[in-house]
This record gives sequence, C-alpha cells and structure tokens, in this order.
Amino acid sequence: MATQPTALAAAPFPEDQLALLDRLLREATPEQMQWLSGYLAGYRAAGGRTLPAAPAAPPAAKAKLTILYATESGNAEALAAAARKAAQKLGFAAKAVDLAEMSPAKAAEAGPLVVIASTWGEGDPPQRAEAFYAALMAADAPRFDGVRYAVLALGDRAYVNFCETGRRIDARLAELGGQRVAPLAECDLDYAAPARAWTEATLAALAPAPAEDGAAVIRVDFARAHPATAAEDDAAPRVAEAEIAERILLNSSRSTTETWHVELSLAGSGLTYEPGDAIGIAPRNDPALVEELLAAAGLAADASLHAALSEAHDITTLTSRQIGAYAALTGDAALAELAADPARAAAFARDRQVIDLLAAAPATLAPEQLRGLLRPLPARLYSVASAPEAVDGDAHLLIGAVRWDSHGRARKGVASTYVADRRRVGETLSVHVKPNPHFRLPADADRKVVMIGPGTGVAPFRGFLQRREAIGATGNTWLFFGARQFTHDFLYQLEFQDWLASGVLGRLDLAFSRDQPEKIYVQDRMWEARAALWRWLDDGAAVYVCGDAKGMARDVHATLLRIVSDATGQDADGAASWLRAAAQDGRYKRDVY
Repeated sequence: MATQPTALAAAPFPEDQLALLDRLLREATPEQMQWLSGYLAGYRAAGGRTLPAAPAAPPAAKAKLTILYATESGNAEALAAAARKAAQKLGFAAKAVDLAEMSPAKAAEAGPLVVIASTWGEGDPPQRAEAFYAALMAADAPRFDGVRYAVLALGDRAYVNFCETGRRIDARLAELGGQRVAPLAECDLDYAAPARAWTEATLAALAPAPAEDGAAVIRVDFARAHPATAAEDDAAPRVAEAEIAERILLNSSRSTTETWHVELSLAGSGLTYEPGDAIGIAPRNDPALVEELLAAAGLAADASLHAALSEAHDITTLTSRQIGAYAALTGDAALAELAADPARAAAFARDRQVIDLLAAAPATLAPEQLRGLLRPLPARLYSVASAPEAVDGDAHLLIGAVRWDSHGRARKGVASTYVADRRRVGETLSVHVKPNPHFRLPADADRKVVMIGPGTGVAPFRGFLQRREAIGATGNTWLFFGARQFTHDFLYQLEFQDWLASGVLGRLDLAFSRDQPEKIYVQDRMWEARAALWRWLDDGAAVYVCGDAKGMARDVHATLLRIVSDATGQDADGAASWLRAAAQDGRYKRDVY
C-alpha cells in the first residue's frame, strides 16, 4: 500500500478504507474537496442520523450580456443570434433583442451591451430601429454612465454614409457616459469573417475578471466556444440550383421598361418560403465586361482569373476605398489627390464602375493585385411574387432589367441582365431563400391591409393576395400600384382585375406617370384618397410599402405623415411619433431597396 499522509495514516479506519480515502483525496479537484467539506459539515450538523443533501458550492455567477440589433434585411439579426449562442457557450447569460423592442432607458439598465446595427439608404437606421435611434439621439436621452458596450456596424461602401448608423450609436453611447470596451467595427458586404473576429475579441473583453474575494465568476474558454464557427453556421444560407420553368416579358414592345416574370422550380431543392420573403440569386458578370477589365489590367490571357471575375468578384460597383487602393498600386498622383478628398472621391465613384478607374490610370497589374482590389460578388435579392400554395411550391420573381448610360458607357445591372439576357427556360439559377419575418401578412386574417408597390415593388403583394385568396381571408385589401403607362406597363393587370372582381382585392388605385402631361405617382393617389386611407389607418389597417428607397419610399412616407397630420391636427413631430408607434406595433412595414 502507498504511504499515506501522517494525519490519514492515524485515522481510525481499516486498511482497505484508508486506501480508498487516500485515492479519493489525492485525485480530488479543489471543487470536489469543497463539496466534500460541506457535505461532512452538513452530515455532522444532522447528528449523523440521516444523510442530508450536500451543500453545493455556490454556482458560478453568469455575467449578463444584452445584444441589441438594428436590422433591415436580416443580416444584423443573424449576427446577433450567432453572437448570443457564442456568448452562452462562454457562460454569459446572454440575450438578443431587436431595437424595436427596446428603449434607451431600458438599454441603460440592461448591463453590458453589444450593438449590431445596419445602415440603410443614405445613412438611415433600419425602420424598426427608428424609434430607439431617435430617442437615443434626443437631448433628454438617459445616461449610460459606466455601461460597458461595443458596436458592430454593417454597411455598404458603395454608399457615401457607410456604416453611419453604427458610427452614430457608438459615438452617442460614449457621449452619454458609456464605457467602450472594443473599437467600433465597420463591415462591408463581406462582413462574415470580420464580424466573427470582432465577436470573439469583444466577448473576451467583456468577460469579467476573477473576483479577489474568491466569489465564483464566469470561466471563459475561448478555445472550446468557437464563436466563429457558430456565426458561420448561422449565417450560411442553403443554396440550391433552381430550374427556370417560365420566363415572360410583361411589358409591351413599345414600353420604355423591361420587366420579366420568372418562375423557378424548387422541386427537390429543400427550399421553402413565405410571402414577403426574398430569393437571392447568385449572378454572373457580363462576359464582355470581364474581358474588357482583364484587357485593361494587362491580364487578358489569364483563364483562371477570367473565371474568378465572372463568378466571385464585383467588377461593377466602385467605392472611394478602391480609388485610394488603386492610386497606391499605380502611384498615380491625380488619383491619390482624388482619394484624399472624400467628397470628390465619392462624386467620381457615383455612376462609374471599376473599368472607369482602370481607364483613368492605365497600368499592368498582377492577378492578385486585381483580385485584391475587388469586392466579393454578392447575391441579388428579389421579393418573391407568389405564395407557395398557389404555385405548387415553386417561386415566382419579378425582375426589372436595369440598363443605363453614364460617362460615355453603356451599363447593365449584374443580376437583372444575367437573367434577362443570358438565362433561358430549362437552365438553372443558384438561389437561396432570404427570410423576411418583418414583412409578413398579419396573423389576423380579418385585419385590413394596405399595399403600396409601384413597378416591381408590387411583387410581394401578388404573393400576399395569392395567400389571402388561398386561406379565405376576410379582411379588406387596398393596393396602390404605379408604372409609366397603362397600356404598356400594367404588370399582372388581368390577375389584379380578377381579384378586384372576386373581392380578394377590395380597392385598386392606379398611377401611370406618363399617361398625362403632369406626372402622377402613387403618393399623389394616396393624398387624393387621404380621408378614406386615414379611416383604414385609424381602424388598425396594416400598411406595407415595397420598392425604391431613395425616391418612392421617402415620398410615400412623407405623404403618410401629411395624412396623419391632416387627419389628427398633430404637428410633424406628432405625426412622426404616430407612424413610429405604428411601425413598432407591426402596422407599418417597408421592404425597400
């Protein structure tokens, strides 16, 4: 038998029991020893007659963490969910909360904060976050003294006010006394990898230090938690090849626009969707533009690079950062001067593409230099124009082919002309479903619904009406549709007229801008019908807007503010508060782009 400690050797136990005690005590961890000590003390206090429940060591106190997200297309929400899972694996008591459900006062009391915020349009917060954002920026915003926080900003460098919402939230929290624990992270379209790295570093920074008094604290093991893997798994969509079953040009031959109805077969793909969701298409760049770009870089003979530029890199969008990077590569003084002035660089990049940059300062590049200059080629999202039960599980899309001229060059939309010019019935598209849970029909089928969708913005409302017809919804519906000309551009005209006759569609207001000397748009029809529209709003109708963010959506929003103000007598601030409340209640929803 192994030699035992002196105290144990003198213990009043037989040899076999001493051996067991010796093995137990030598191999026990400190936590096990603590448990055993408490157990024996409790047993002695009970007089040894019964075996009491052993007093366990106090459970390790979990550090609380609140992850706030401001989302429009769902990316920030997905990252918040991944960060919550990663934090929970590390022992945090973490929760993810939509800013639509949070006020600054509650956030100031919620403990350490991680904020993941998207920027929309020209530097605006997502619609669901507008109320929180406005309250945070207000003069009477609550203090955040001592609140530890970090902000991850999502954006698109093609826009001048890149990541503006996240930047302003980060700065405002600091102004209000918050304690920044990690630098602001600004992520472009290829946000997945930098967001994962930032999440891991931020969670490490937020983990509490061990308490000097021996109190139990969170134990963080970053090697086992793998937050990067969690984020990657949550963010990756299911991609499938969908056959093009039908492809129809909806405009007449005399139209000035080109809109395609595309039917995709999802049989065997495993993809499912709901009306209001979007389908992402993985596009391919125009082969002629790829060849022109390669020739400009002196790389026309590189076949592998041709394939990469066709499928993996964005060769159209030009950003101010790319101007600076190309100036550094080429040593061109004029471009360097341009890049040094953000306003001038943004003006140059507007309505230009990468080929214009290379033409401005011709140079021969190495393949890795050209690839390093380019951004990833993102999928293009299109609102689904169908309800699955009405089309046997397939998906219908409404795609407007984008073509224009600028700075002496003919330009093409990447995904829209890929479908319009280079895909045919029987061929396939690589697609995925982008859920949009914040742009769904009301759960109450009796609720009135107002739909405002000019041009291709009418797509989700075709799906809405198919769904409401399929379920026998009784709530009244009202559609505002606009296009250029009645004769040439009335998309899905026969379907909408049939729904109007059957009662599935209760009212249809049309605005064809080029059919009369003065241009008329959907917002003009809304104002004309303002009395009836207010009665619907006041009766709890849900309002949906889909389409162009820069023009139509802003004008529609301004018209809604006028209608609310006109009907209630409130000033601009009061009308804005009314609409924000409607948005928070889920009665004012926008899917704009």
